[in-house]
Amino acid sequence: MNDNIILIGMPGSGKSTLGVLLARALNYRFLDTDLLIQEREGKLLCEIIAQEGMERFLEIEGEVNAGISAERTVIAPGGSVIYSETAMRHFTEIGTIVYLHVPVTELEKRLGDLKRRGVVLKEGQSLEMLYEERRSYYERYAQVTVDVAKEEVGEILQELIQKLTKGKTDPEYSTAEE
Repeated sequence: MNDNIILIGMPGSGKSTLGVLLARALNYRFLDTDLLIQEREGKLLCEIIAQEGMERFLEIEGEVNAGISAERTVIAPGGSVIYSETAMRHFTEIGTIVYLHVPVTELEKRLGDLKRRGVVLKEGQSLEMLYEERRSYYERYAQVTVDVAKEEVGEILQELIQKLTKGKTDPEYSTAEE
C-alpha cells in the first residue's frame, strides 16, 4: 500500500492545484486532507485555530493525517503536517513524499490573508520566519523535490511525473497523454 504520492510544502505551493492534475494524469484519486479535517471537526481551519488554539489544531491535523488509508492516491496535506512525526512516518510508509519548493518571495505574491487561509502562525511570526522554520522539515522528509516557482503548470507537472516514474516501467505509471 505504498503507491500513494504525498505533496508537502508551504501554503500556496500548489499542493491542491498540482495534486488534482497529477492525480488525473496518473489515473489516481486526489485527497485534500484539510477537507477531511474540516469535515471531521465541522469547522473551517481558521475557525478551529481561533476556537481551539494552534496546538490543538496541530494535534487534530496529525491525527487525521496519520489515520489516512489510501491506495493510488495523490494526497495533499496542509503545510503544517510536517510538525507531526507520527503523520510523516505514516506518509513515508504509504507513499512517496514530494516537496513542492517555492521561494519565499514567490509565496508572498501568491498568498493573501494568512489567518483567513488557516495558516498556522505563532504570535508575531512573519511568513518569512515560518518559511525558514518549515523548510528544514520539508527537505528532511522529501524523497523527491520539485521547484514550483515556474509559471507553467504543465512544465511542473511533466517534471514531477518524470521524477516520480524514473526507473519505473510499470504501465500504471504511464500518463493520460500517452
